[in-house]
Amino acid sequence: MSLVVKPKLPVAIRVAVTAVLAVIFLYVIPFVVPSYLVSQFATVLAFAIAIVGINLVTGFGGAITLGHAAFVALGAYTTAILVVRYGWNPYATIPVSAALSWIAGWCLGFPALRLQGLYLALGTLVLSITVPPILKRFDGFTGGVQGLNVGNPEAPAFLPLDDSQWIYFVCLVIAAALYVVARRILSGPLRRALIAARDNQLVGAVMGVDRATLTTATFAMSSLYAGVAGSLYAMIVGFVSPDTFNVMMSLSLFVGAVVGGITSLNGAIIGAMFIQFVPIWASDIDVSLGGLVFGGALIITLVVIPAGIGGLGERVFLWLCTRLGWVEGAGPVRAEAEAMGSAQNEPA
Repeated sequence: MSLVVKPKLPVAIRVAVTAVLAVIFLYVIPFVVPSYLVSQFATVLAFAIAIVGINLVTGFGGAITLGHAAFVALGAYTTAILVVRYGWNPYATIPVSAALSWIAGWCLGFPALRLQGLYLALGTLVLSITVPPILKRFDGFTGGVQGLNVGNPEAPAFLPLDDSQWIYFVCLVIAAALYVVARRILSGPLRRALIAARDNQLVGAVMGVDRATLTTATFAMSSLYAGVAGSLYAMIVGFVSPDTFNVMMSLSLFVGAVVGGITSLNGAIIGAMFIQFVPIWASDIDVSLGGLVFGGALIITLVVIPAGIGGLGERVFLWLCTRLGWVEGAGPVRAEAEAMGSAQNEPA
């Protein structure tokens, strides 16, 4: 049992932090960095959305999933097919991708309840393995091995933005909205229900938690996030092909979630930047360094900072707020340590 301590920053500091973040995301990235880097940061935002989904289903739901690339592919191909085959506006395809991914996640969530731990991870891994060959089979619809050329959405003529800046701002708005939704999901009773069902099913049942419904709903919501990420990815890159959404993408997203912090929503952006930029920088030094950096970063994170970079930052932030007296107390509860990724190491 521990005392829940909620950071309560002075208004001046909150305004200053918000202003700095706003300057970075609204001015420095889209208007100062080169155009190709703006597109890469848009990809970071799309990956961050997918990683938030992994945080929901794995970090808080306790279900290890290695098949996220399949739902990213579903979202990307939904956008690509509707744009190329039926002439849809690309932005109108985003809610369709979200809905189809949510339905697919809900349908797959029920069978997943019969699997636990390693078996669930292998089952979802099989999903990532089978999706690319299936996409190649229906070449008349999906473009087969050649893929589909979606094209990049053009910036509105009345805005002084180029195409890369425009799609960056689209991704930023959607990512911010979905972050707020995830934060609301993980606040209050629903958060405690997820933690109880994850850490001790018997305790969760005594608390009245319907684990089957809760786990399935979490899986579906995680799939929705992946589908939206896939839809945005298709618009950023302007092209989709089956080999893009392979096992390596699933593993990369999972590594990003672990490095950023598996129970840290704030760490999702850190994990997304890691999987987007670090392999590129490593490959510039040596082509074979990409996989080595990924594996080494994962091992170091698990051994040195199991809470991830985001979780470590939240711990430091909480400690600093406590030392400076910028906190407010609440009743005794065990969940605060878990919020920074350490509840799994505590006795139930």
